[in-house]
Amino acid sequence: MMLQTMELIKVALSYLLGSIVGSLVVGRLRGGVDIRRLGSGNAGGTNALRTQGKAFAAWVMLIDIGKGWLATRVVAPFHATQPFGWVAAACGIAAIIGHVYPIWFGFRGGKGVATLVGAVLGLDVWLLVPMLLTWLIVVMLFGFVGLGSMLGTLALAVAGALGNWEPRTPLVTFGVLTAILVAFTHRSNIARMRAGTEPRAMRLWLFGRRHGSG
Repeated sequence: MMLQTMELIKVALSYLLGSIVGSLVVGRLRGGVDIRRLGSGNAGGTNALRTQGKAFAAWVMLIDIGKGWLATRVVAPFHATQPFGWVAAACGIAAIIGHVYPIWFGFRGGKGVATLVGAVLGLDVWLLVPMLLTWLIVVMLFGFVGLGSMLGTLALAVAGALGNWEPRTPLVTFGVLTAILVAFTHRSNIARMRAGTEPRAMRLWLFGRRHGSG
């Protein structure tokens, strides 16, 4: 019973950590800027960069990645001894959910990708390799950052299933659930891609100069 209580406390703490949304914290420190009222209306790093600039976005990314790392490296370190693999995975997911639905900010947060990166970094830094490579290839080929984020998260699930990481089942479960969550938070991006109105990352898109912004 004591172990179960401690596990629940760790998951709850991870959610509260996730609820510290970088863009909204930095925005308040910068005179009350709420980027949910600017640009795309999203409280993530991409909208922070587009509306507030590089320095603002850098602090946002540091906070959002850092809280994911804290959840899976400090609050609940991932290792093969059961049930700690499952607890780490649950804490990582809780931190991402906290970012998407932050209790401190009216349950209106970002899309969770930066916090996911931090959580994966805390689980195993090598898991980031297939995720980031997939993201880069997709963005370079198609120009869609959101599509890269969704497929990169899916690559994480595949890597967990095919790689030599142990315990495997918590990692695969973490990958599958986060892939579903990231797809859900990017549902507006999916709608815009289908409508042909989704903006592209012109500096990374290989075919951007030839075909324009689409």
